[in-house]
Order: sequence, then structure tokens, then C-alpha cells
Amino acid sequence: MAESTGQKGALVITVVIITVNIIINTVTVSARALPSNTHQHSGDQCGYKSCPATKSSMLNVHLVPHTHDDVGWLKTVDQYYYGERNYIQHAGVQYILDSVVSELQKNPARRFIYVETAFFYRWWNDQNENTRKIVTQLVQEGRLEFVNGGWCMSDEASTHYSAVIDQMTLGLRFLNETFGECGRPRVAWHIDPFGHAREHASMFAQMGYDGLFFGRLDYQDKQRRLQMKEMEMVWRGSESLNASTADLFTGVLPNGYNPPQGFCWDQFCSDDPVQDDPELENYNVDELVTKFISTAKTQADTYKTNHIIMTMGSDFQYENAIPWYKNMDKLIHYVNAQQANGSQVNVLYSTPSCYLQELHLSDQKWPLKTDDFFPYADGPHEFWTGYFTSRPALKRYERLSNSLLQTCNQLEVLGGKMSRDGVFGKGDSDAMKQAMAVAQHHDAVSGTEKQHVADDYAKQLAVGWAHCQVLVSNSLAVLSESDVPRVFCENLNISVCPITESSKMFSLNVYNPLARPVSWSVRLPVNGTLYNITDSSGKQVENQVVPVSKATQNVRRGQGYAKYELVFEVQAPPLGFSTYSITLLKANRSPAEPNHSAPLSIQNKYLKASFDPETGLLSGLTNLETQQNIQLTQNFYWYKASVGNVDSSQTSGAYIFRPNSSSPVIINNKPEISTVQNSVVQEVRQQFSPWVSQVIRLYENSRELELEWTIGPVPVDDNWGKEVITRLDSNINSAGYFYTDSNGREVLERRKDYRPTWDLKQTEPIAGNYYPINSRAFIKDANSQMTVVTDRSQGISSIYNGSLEIMLHRRLLRDDYRGVGEPLSEPGEFKEGLVVRGKLLLIVTPPETAADSHRPLAQGIVLQPLLSFQQGVLPHSAKLEFSALDAALPPAVHLLTLSQLSSDSVLLRLEHQFEKKESKTFSQPVTVNLMKLFSTLEVLGASEMSLAANQWKENMSRFQWNTTTDADMKPLWAEMRDPSPWEVTLNPMEIRTFLLSVQQK
Repeated sequence: MAESTGQKGALVITVVIITVNIIINTVTVSARALPSNTHQHSGDQCGYKSCPATKSSMLNVHLVPHTHDDVGWLKTVDQYYYGERNYIQHAGVQYILDSVVSELQKNPARRFIYVETAFFYRWWNDQNENTRKIVTQLVQEGRLEFVNGGWCMSDEASTHYSAVIDQMTLGLRFLNETFGECGRPRVAWHIDPFGHAREHASMFAQMGYDGLFFGRLDYQDKQRRLQMKEMEMVWRGSESLNASTADLFTGVLPNGYNPPQGFCWDQFCSDDPVQDDPELENYNVDELVTKFISTAKTQADTYKTNHIIMTMGSDFQYENAIPWYKNMDKLIHYVNAQQANGSQVNVLYSTPSCYLQELHLSDQKWPLKTDDFFPYADGPHEFWTGYFTSRPALKRYERLSNSLLQTCNQLEVLGGKMSRDGVFGKGDSDAMKQAMAVAQHHDAVSGTEKQHVADDYAKQLAVGWAHCQVLVSNSLAVLSESDVPRVFCENLNISVCPITESSKMFSLNVYNPLARPVSWSVRLPVNGTLYNITDSSGKQVENQVVPVSKATQNVRRGQGYAKYELVFEVQAPPLGFSTYSITLLKANRSPAEPNHSAPLSIQNKYLKASFDPETGLLSGLTNLETQQNIQLTQNFYWYKASVGNVDSSQTSGAYIFRPNSSSPVIINNKPEISTVQNSVVQEVRQQFSPWVSQVIRLYENSRELELEWTIGPVPVDDNWGKEVITRLDSNINSAGYFYTDSNGREVLERRKDYRPTWDLKQTEPIAGNYYPINSRAFIKDANSQMTVVTDRSQGISSIYNGSLEIMLHRRLLRDDYRGVGEPLSEPGEFKEGLVVRGKLLLIVTPPETAADSHRPLAQGIVLQPLLSFQQGVLPHSAKLEFSALDAALPPAVHLLTLSQLSSDSVLLRLEHQFEKKESKTFSQPVTVNLMKLFSTLEVLGASEMSLAANQWKENMSRFQWNTTTDADMKPLWAEMRDPSPWEVTLNPMEIRTFLLSVQQK
């Protein structure tokens, strides 16, 4: 949330149950479990039926009263809701809803739209029955309309698609359960995010939206679109899905999301009200009417139809709705009165969906968009590409929280009713679901909030962790038949875990949330030097003990005291767990100390990494299976953050990345080196400076090279803010092209100093070439592809041929004048500056088979095994291994969601994780049998739903749009259909959502 000016302007439903013998029956399922497509009274006039009449011979101006309520930004979510700390920003969401509901009752023509379900949910729970009846009637009459309807308005650059789907589902299902079909939004409304991702368009289309409206696009793009009347378009959300599935009408709002100049009547606005007493000296009706008609005609000149939209509201407006509605009532009356004098302008209260319906009825042909809207700039030196990396620790915590939530959801289903109320107390997934949903907000995971708000987001996630850990403990107690208490170690990345540091005997449970078996390298902090490890079958597991690095000791300080790390490989079955028993053996020997020289290479049977013997820097990477060999160097640099110059006063800040030079400062070209090599792991430890270190690591059975970087506290005593990057320079002939994922799913082609939609005038050669990545990026030529898989969302670019640079950390000394009002200089745990640790995974492959590697690798980083520990020896009756699946899913299929909706119903999402042309092996339709899916659950019935699980798939009906080329609307390829009611076929990039009726076997 920010402005370029520096100030932010259901029920009883029958479900088809198909028995083993394919006999059709019906069953009643609880209201909370299911969406309602029938909860609409005969007198309801919501949705498109509620739209006001327009005049076909006139210019129709759709006034849309709205408020934009950030789910945290300058204040926390709680502070915004209650109106606390108004000295920071005057905003109280509860009063907005109170006031709007009161004013809507005074005039049946008045309309209002509301967006953020997180706030509405809280407000609704505060209301008495009479107010709820009034609100329900307003919704049923279409006068209070929900748009977007997710828990928040998510960021589009730094969010992962799985978390976006979850937060949308949470909000939309609440609206459905509360208001039925009249609560279902028809329009996606992303008026504030700072750039727009193609994958979001695809998801919105699959959720059943008819259109999307947003406010921000690049200033050069907007200028061209205004000239060409292309502010509204059809956005092709996928290159793999059929057009009818993923195409979405998309409109750019004319004034961002603010009112036209001179027509803001909120209590905090300074525009003159409509003064319509002719006796007044300041009578201004004629002046305002003339100005409004002129404004409307000017806007209409840049749009295609005789309908235009005006957003009447802005940030946290309508806390007092009286001045807004009183003045809009008068404006509508006096402008429309001019029709008697020949005016062709007709003004009306409206909503985005009513405006969209008129555009659909116009039967126009619309331009087609196939790329995305990144990067976003609102001026020549004002590229909003810094937030791709801002607050990197919060970005990582959000990603880890997503992984835990998916595990929590799964185990709630698999453990049954004892998961929530079991031997370890009451646990739930609700707190984490809501905290994760809030974290997707465009001022949360984006990193563009004040520091105290970022702290609050992290706190809410931590509360969610605590609730989920109880649930996980309960569920694993049921599944493993062991009530021995469990411990979760959340600081393993800095080698802190009290139970492993002090215990002579303990067990490790490895839960795998993926629907395929995984191997995972584990590092546990210990103080012993010799251990015996056995797996679930009693087989001994090879392990090694290595010294804890100095960099790790410096990071953790006094939080842990382990001298060593116990390193070994674990394996876990699909959607299940395995258990490892670990015993300290008596031994006086100490592990070998690191060798303080650079090796010529480290290698296993799959991969070889070469090093320059003089500098100790990486010099090459070879895939030993395919003999792909690339020259490769890697180092760390930092850009000096601009403090403004003669070209522009723009500085680097939470939103904006603007280096003061195109040449970054190298940190060290010859780091201190130490080497650890044994039968389990080989490490090259590099110390570049007191605040930059790295471990290049190759495990025995890995096909990828791990780069574990540690950065911070970033020094600023030289008065320079710093944008820290790592750069990978190879001999791959990438010719200015590189490739990034979109929200973790489909891949988009990027090209230096180029935009597919317009002729770019590049004014910032570094910042203007940065793009977001959520899980991976790559460069390639005819022979080789180098792919980088990340553990969080970051900014990336390819400034030089054969190069990828990734921004890892930012510490800045200036605000960037986009509203947050403070520099991005996170204090960190010890108030000296934030220290961040993360991982990059490198693979080199032939281009034609690269996706076969990077797709599952990226999913494995997003959904990591959950480790839990138990003290001592487990009882003999304990179950040491478990899988919830009858068999692993095919490699192309990802189990995206398994979540409990009611006592006997489960939400299941299955996803084809390959694009249609990226893999010769896996880019084919795959069929899965729902009845043969689970080992512990009997599936009694299945009904397909929309992606957001708020309507039945068979009832989905979306507007179809004509593009400037009719051929564009033809199916992109022929989809294969289901061979039987129980067997569901997934085509490339398809996500299918099912409501399952289940019982424990």
C-alpha cells in the first residue's frame, strides 16, 4: 500500500456419492463443510440482477463507493480495526463498516463494495442479530457487494500460489457460509499491489471470477494504453490451460483507486462539497457539474465503450460516510438534470461487477495480454523492485509457515478427531490459517510495512505455529501409537536444538507432506562425536559428525552450545513419516578439523563442483550423468543505495530499488577458506567479510549444489545503505534472456531492457531489469541450462550474458517517500542489524530435461519435511513408519491441499505441476483414482469445486470475451477428460479441487 505522491491517498446441500458399484445416491453434508449455491431467496436481486439501469445512448459514469483497508501497513491489523494509534494514521475499520451500513439504509440507490474479509469477519462477529439481518438484506439486494473477497488483497510478487489459494479460500468460504450465493464476488479487485503476476490472473479465472480490476501499472505502459484505448484487455493467464479456463478480462482503473481530482468528499478530504443553495455566495453546482462532465468526457476518450468507472474512495475512507453519500447524491442529481439540456452524461451508483457486465454486453473485441505487469515503475527512476527482497527473514518465515500449515492440515485429516483434542491438549489449524492469510497481504510478505507491523505479522505466525504443533503432536501420537512428548526445534538452521545437544538417546520423526517419497539431509546440533543411527526397519544409517562453523557460532551467540553437527540422510514415505533412533556412543576421538585450503573440486556420483585454487571461489559445475559442464564463478557484491542525484531525488527504500551506480562493490575476491570432506557431506566454507559468509555443500546423494549464505549485520557506519547480491557468472550464452517463475508455477521469459507490450525507454539499467522469483529462475543456451532454486521470494536479474544476480538482503538509511515513513533498517534480534541465512540450490542440466529436475526440487523446498524429536527409547508398540497413500502419486502430480472441512468431509486439491511443453516425459495428462488414493481413508463421495472451493464446478459460468483476433480464443490444446467418475485426469498445469466425503478405514 503506497502512493507515488508520498502519501497513500449452507445450508443443506446434496452431494452426489458414487459407490464402488457406480450406484448414484445422495447424502446431506453439514452446512460448514460445503459451499452454498442454493442459499438465495426468491426475492434476492444480488449480483448482476441487481445492477441499475443505464442509458445506451449516453456516456454512463459508474460511481463505485469503496474503501481500501490494508490488513496492516503503518499500523497492525488490530490497530487498524479498532482505530488505535491514530497519531500514526487516522483509521478505524470498525467505524467504516458501522457508518456505511447506516448510510446505505437511507437511500436504496446507494451502493458500496467491501474487499478485505479479514476485517469484515471480525466486524460481523461483533454485530447483534438485528444488524446482521440488515446487512444480509443489503447483500441480498446487491447494495452491499463483496469484491475480491479473499482474507486480504494479496501481494503478487512475493507470494507463493499455494498460500494465495489458501487465503482466498478462507475469505470466500466465509462469505459463502454467511450470505450464500449473494456473498460470492464476481470481480477480483487488486487496486493496490505493486505490479501484477500472470499466475494471479490464472488463479482468479479458475476461481470463477468474471474480471479483474487493478490500479497500478508502469507509467510508460499506462501512457501507451491511454493513447491506444487499451486500458481494458483480456489477460491470458496461462500458456498451458485452455483459454476458456484461464483467460480473464482485466481493466486498469483511471485514477489508481482514488476519486477524480476535485471530487473527494471524505471527512479528511479538502475538496469543496456540493453547495446547492442558490442564496449562498459560494454556490458551486454549475461549476462542479461542468467540471465533472468535462472529467468524464476526458476519461471516456481513453476507454472503448460508453461506460466508464470512477472509484469514489481511498485508503480507510468512509469512517464517516455521511459527507461522501450526501455529496454523491447531489452530484448524481445535478449532473443527470443536465440531460434535459442536451447533456449526454448519465451518472449512477454502481459496482465493479455492474460496470463489468456493461462492458460484456457491449460485445467489443479486446486486446490480448500474454505477459505480466512486472516490474512496476511510477516514474523514470522509480522502479518498485526493492520489495521483491525487502525483509528477507520475514519472507523466509512466511514460507516455512506455509509448509507447516500444509503439514498441520494434512495431519488434522489423518489423525482424526483426536488431532484437535488429544493427549497433548487442544490444537488447531485455524490460528495458522488466519495468520498465513494475513501474511499474504501486499504490505506483509512484501516487506513494505513499518517495523512494528512486521514484528506483529511474525508474532501472529508464531502463535499459529504453537497451535499447529499441538495438533501435530496429537496426530502423530495417534498415528505412531506413542504418547511420548514431542519437541520441535525451530532454530536448526543456526544449529540450536536443546534435546539433540544434551541427549544421549532420542528419536527423530520425519513427516513428509509431499505425495512422493523424499530423501532429506539432516543436520542436528550435538556435543558427542560418535553416534549410532537406525532407521524404521532397524537398519544402520551412515552418519558423520562435523564441527559447527565459526559463522554459525557467531550467528547463534548464546542460544546454543553444540560443538558439532550430526549429518545423515533420512527418507520418508509419501504423505507419511519415518522414525530414526539416535544413540550417543562412547568415544574420545574428535571429528577432523576443517582443512584451511581450497579443494580443486568436490563431487559425488551425480555432480562435480570445481574451485579456483588461488581464490577458493567456485569455478565450474559439471553434471556427471549428462556431462553438462559449465564454467561458473560466484561472488557477493553490494549496490550503494541512492540518496538522490541530479536526475531524481528518488532514494532506495522498502519499495524502491535504486542503486547509485550500475557497478556493485565486490565484497572480497579471495575469501578465507576451510574445507570439510567425509563420506556423507563435502563442504567448502567461505568467509568473505565479518558480515558475509557461505558454505558450498554437496551431500552424498544430491543432484544439486547447495549454497548456504549468511549475511548481516550489514554495516552502515560508512553512511551507505546497501543492497546485497550474489552473482553467478557462467559461460552459458543466454543472449540477454532469462526465465523466472510466476508465483511458483508457470515460467515467463524475461529479456534485458525489453518489455513485450511497449517500447521501453530504460532509465534504470539495474533496477529496471529486476523481476520477482518465488521458487526458481534459470538461464540457458542450446546446450546447457543453469537453474537456481530459492528458499524464499527474492529479486533477480540477468545484467550480463550468462549471468544471474539475486538480491539477498537490504539495509537502507533513507525512506523512499511511498508512505511507510521510515528506512528499511531492521534491527535484528540483538539490535545490531538483521542477520539472515538462506539457501540457493544450483543444478545444471540439458535444457530439454531441466524441468524434470527443477519442478520437484522446488516443491521439495516449499514443502519440507517436518522434524520432531522424542526423548529416550520409544515403546516397542510404537509405529515407526506410516504412509497415508496407497502408493506415491505419479511424478507429474502434486497433492496441493488436504484439509479438514467438517467431521466427515475433506478438501482435496490435485495439481499437474508441469507446463504443456516443458517435459517430454511429464508434460502429458495423468489420471488418478480417488478411491485408491488413501491407505487410511475410505472415500465415499467426491464432488468437484472451483479452485477456491466456494462453488460447485458444474455451476461455474463465466463471461467469455472476444479478443482482437478470434483465433486467440480457440482452445490452446485438446484436454483429456475423466475416463470414469472415480478417475480424474489432470492436464498440464491443471489444478482440480474436490470435496470428499470420507471415513476412517
